[in-house]
Amino acid sequence: MSSDNQSQILKKRTQCKEKKYFSKILGWSFRLVVLMIITGVIGLVGFYFYFSKGFPKISSLSDYSPPLITTFYADDNIKIAEFSKERRILVPFADMPEMLIQAFIAAEDSRFYKHDGVDFFSIVRAFFKNIQAGAIVQGGSTITQQVTKSFFLTPERSYKRKIKEALLAYRIDKKFSKDEILYLYLNQIYLGHGAYGVEAAAENCFGKSVKDLTLAECALLAGLPQAPSRYSPFKYPERAKERRIYVLNRMVAEGYITDFQAREAMNTQLDIKPRQNLYMEKAPYYTEYVRRYVEEKYGRDALYKDGLKVYTAVNIDMQKAARDEVEKGLRALDKRQGYRGPVKHLLSEEIPSFSEEIQREPDQTPKLQAALLCSEIGTGRVKAMVGGRDFRYSQFNRAVQSRRQPGSAFKPLIYAAALDKGYTPTTVIMDSAITFKGGENDFVWKPKNYKKKFFGPTLLRNGLIHSRNIVTIKILQDIGIDYAIAYAGKLGITSGLSRDLSIALGSSGVSLLEIVKAYSVFANLGYIVEPIFITKIVDRNGRIIEENNPEPRQVIEESTAYIMTSLLESVVKNGTGWRAKALNRPVAGKTGTTNDLFDAWFVGYTPRYITGTWVGYDDEQSLGKGETGSRAAAPIWLGFMKKALADKPVRTFQVPEDVVFSKVDAETGLLAIPESEKTIFECFKEGTVPTEFTQKPGSITETEHFFKSDM
Repeated sequence: MSSDNQSQILKKRTQCKEKKYFSKILGWSFRLVVLMIITGVIGLVGFYFYFSKGFPKISSLSDYSPPLITTFYADDNIKIAEFSKERRILVPFADMPEMLIQAFIAAEDSRFYKHDGVDFFSIVRAFFKNIQAGAIVQGGSTITQQVTKSFFLTPERSYKRKIKEALLAYRIDKKFSKDEILYLYLNQIYLGHGAYGVEAAAENCFGKSVKDLTLAECALLAGLPQAPSRYSPFKYPERAKERRIYVLNRMVAEGYITDFQAREAMNTQLDIKPRQNLYMEKAPYYTEYVRRYVEEKYGRDALYKDGLKVYTAVNIDMQKAARDEVEKGLRALDKRQGYRGPVKHLLSEEIPSFSEEIQREPDQTPKLQAALLCSEIGTGRVKAMVGGRDFRYSQFNRAVQSRRQPGSAFKPLIYAAALDKGYTPTTVIMDSAITFKGGENDFVWKPKNYKKKFFGPTLLRNGLIHSRNIVTIKILQDIGIDYAIAYAGKLGITSGLSRDLSIALGSSGVSLLEIVKAYSVFANLGYIVEPIFITKIVDRNGRIIEENNPEPRQVIEESTAYIMTSLLESVVKNGTGWRAKALNRPVAGKTGTTNDLFDAWFVGYTPRYITGTWVGYDDEQSLGKGETGSRAAAPIWLGFMKKALADKPVRTFQVPEDVVFSKVDAETGLLAIPESEKTIFECFKEGTVPTEFTQKPGSITETEHFFKSDM
């Protein structure tokens, strides 16, 4: 074999080996590439599952139910209080101005409509910024990423969280439309001073709804997300203005507005209105009473997170009048008594002279307290309630939480019980000395009238007009203590009453709410109506979960109730309630004063409203010389009722069919004769009109009549 042939054979063998080697390398390379791809895919899958571990279901955003404000409303649907952990008011996307949306996009995510939830250009830019700074100083987050962070992730600043944020943002972007994402974002984002979402922020800053915002106002809100505290218009107005200008320039750059519009908005002087504390300013004692009820019945989360709408019966104008008159009345009493400072002691009940007035501190703050509660006749809706002089200093509600002795204000309940035991307004009771003995230490009780006098034979009507203690005690002694206590219970008195004759003088503590409720039975012609503070409660979905309507329930006869109203009208016309005559319309009412002048009361009603007032010290000290219910409490009642009824037509009390009137002698209570010096038309239950005529003065029959009535 020639050398050429051998070389060719060797060459072919070499080429064959090279081909096999190349094929082997190619095969191994292919396998390596496949392995790398598989490893990469597995790595990516593992990477994804590692970072997406614990991701919430994206579908949960469809049921967006963030914490919302619970709002309380007055009877005219005006807001009176808000309660929340996060102050948020949901607003539909359709109600958000287009320029507001554009402002947020320009400031926070100009490529919002172009990316898929993650803007890689912004991420890369932020990455190099952070490398350069040696710390995380820029996030590069899109609006979608901010939504994911707000809903699902912690606020930590780390690359691990940013990766999770990006993955979740991508998923959200595929699940929801851009408008849906903006709806979530603009309702969820924190914008400072407790405001979550643009609606709450608009109310915080401008006292208006987001749909009414101007371009300048929209730009200010859009500048807040980056640093709500730093750009607060309340704390740092200049910084807020600079940030607003930045947003407007960004809107120009994105083509949303013109240079002219931007300059005009930049030069606009914004009227920043700090949000009112409605809770403190409108009806604090009222709303606190309702708040406690809602929390107790529905739970704390429902109150602070569920966005309930609580509609109350309070009337804001009446509530303001109540607060003003309580303050006015307490200051007047405080000045009369001069409790502090070098003040001359007043020896009479006359108005102090000018020289005495100037010795007093003109604006001293009264230490005494007062309460007022007014409800509507027929409906029981409580229109106003003041539980003390100033809610800021004492949240104790003296209208419902306090139990104080009502004094003579309790007497009408005894008189009503007597009417249902056969008494009439002309029944005669002997007002004379009486002594009670008993008890472990042979306790002796010698009750007296207020003026420490006895007045002899007294008609039941006159006994109430002049608030005679002895007359009331003798009535109670006759009808029975247990009967009277049970009767008071029918009228709404739930506080415990002592089982002794002293309850005739109001010795057992009751609340103002209870006593007003009891008197309202007379005004409602024998029907009790539970006080209504809340008319209805609506949940976040518009479903009514509670509704309260009047449900009158008859507890005493109509005739009894009307006669009591007639008696209490006489108290105002001719007795201790005389100050209420200044209302110049039909009024029934009764004063109450306790021993040592610790408590002063006046409870009165017209055919439209019933109002009770109480004045006293929390530590139960004397109000001062002459400070009776007539002088200390009635003026507050009168001032309030004048305002409450200022624009209301005059009404008269309705007379039931089973009440009849008869002309009687004003002294004896028997049928009048021509010789009667004074006569009145008295009201009676049908069948109880006196059948005897009065006798001429000095006759035996008249003397026997009084004697038989002595108890």
